[in-house]
Amino acid sequence: MAIQSFVEKNLPRFHAELDALLRIPSISARREHQADTRAAAEWLHDHARAIGLEASIHETKGHPIVLAEWRKAGPDAPTVLIYGHYDVQPVEPLELWTTPPFEPSIRDGRIYARGSVDDKGQLFLHLKAIEAHLAATGSLPVNVVLLMEGEEEVGSENLMPFVEANTERLKCDAVVISDTTMVAPGVPTIGASLRGLAYFEIHVDGPGHDLHSGSYGGAVINPATALARIIASFHDENWHARIPGFYDDVDPADDLRDQTRRVGFDENRFLEETGSPETGGEAGFNTLERIWVRPTVEVNGLLSGYTGEGSKTVLPAHAMAKVSCRLVPHQDPEKIQTLFIDYVRSVAPAGVRVDVRVLHGGKPWRAKIGGPLYDAAGRALEKAFGKKPVLAGEGGSIPIVPEFERVLGAPVLLMGFGLPGENAHAPDEWMSVENFEKGILASAFLLDALRKKA
Repeated sequence: MAIQSFVEKNLPRFHAELDALLRIPSISARREHQADTRAAAEWLHDHARAIGLEASIHETKGHPIVLAEWRKAGPDAPTVLIYGHYDVQPVEPLELWTTPPFEPSIRDGRIYARGSVDDKGQLFLHLKAIEAHLAATGSLPVNVVLLMEGEEEVGSENLMPFVEANTERLKCDAVVISDTTMVAPGVPTIGASLRGLAYFEIHVDGPGHDLHSGSYGGAVINPATALARIIASFHDENWHARIPGFYDDVDPADDLRDQTRRVGFDENRFLEETGSPETGGEAGFNTLERIWVRPTVEVNGLLSGYTGEGSKTVLPAHAMAKVSCRLVPHQDPEKIQTLFIDYVRSVAPAGVRVDVRVLHGGKPWRAKIGGPLYDAAGRALEKAFGKKPVLAGEGGSIPIVPEFERVLGAPVLLMGFGLPGENAHAPDEWMSVENFEKGILASAFLLDALRKKA
């Protein structure tokens, strides 16, 4: 097949181009990297034009959105919208990286770099699939729109306003997203669900300033201790969330629960990836169920008092925690926000002032499996990997997925090529070389398999 031959012949160049993209430190959360984030957008714009697409950069109140389009398949051919993001997470702590985060390095079949799997590598493989079609056949079997944003890692605040303002231009028959994982190496995977998110900061204030812990300790409530009490109350002894009403709307997801017992999950490998001594969590559920179909309450960060070298015996005036709730269908982020705030206020001890701030949230999502899109994806993945794909839940959140379906009225396909333990938000992030290369083929085969409208 000409397309597959082109991909195989050009893999060294594809890797070199990906390295160039990975070297751009497009950390959207940091003001000092604003120019770098724009540079990544411009790089993708120029690269899309170089391979034969019409490309444009669209300004937002934050980082720019890049569109790359090919609409020559005609009105009778379907239109596929491919979404991805070019921004990346911060890299700290730097000392835990084996090699610098923006100097790509291949070791043991893995591409190590910040953004390698989340999401530059997974986005870029679609560009290469499109290039392969255009170079080998001079055309594409479908109309394609690539929508590439630079704010996914900071909440995608400006994405949906752009989509809603450009619904006619972005009108499509299917949305394809590669920002998820496969359940195991060599096992192609279609994402069947995503957890939603409700994200908070809890601020606890006591005295007007830090106090001497000897002179005042025991007579003034310590905000750090008060915060610890609040956090400790989130779960019972079985790690069941104690927030009243938290589980009221949880989808039992019996089909996905059954799937967790059939995918051959390797508990020992999971422990090796996490570095934890043993698994744990809500009683009555296995590890995959806890990740795929159960909601959580997790502390993401703590800050209070003196944490420098040596001793400084203070009673801190302030304590703060960042807390996220991962949600499952049919939980509503706004309802969970209300339940969480009410609960924290109800358990806050006297003697301190407590403020709960909502940072952002996103709805959970469940795929409607079946139909031409999922049939095509199954054929494409099997052709690329030599094995039928499995269905899997995804523990993370991609809030724009249900929003795409709502605004564009098109089904979303999650066809990810990451792997468990890839350190997507941690030091030594990596993407499998095999998955990057086979992902290009899978994307190319998918475009072929979607050439006819339903």
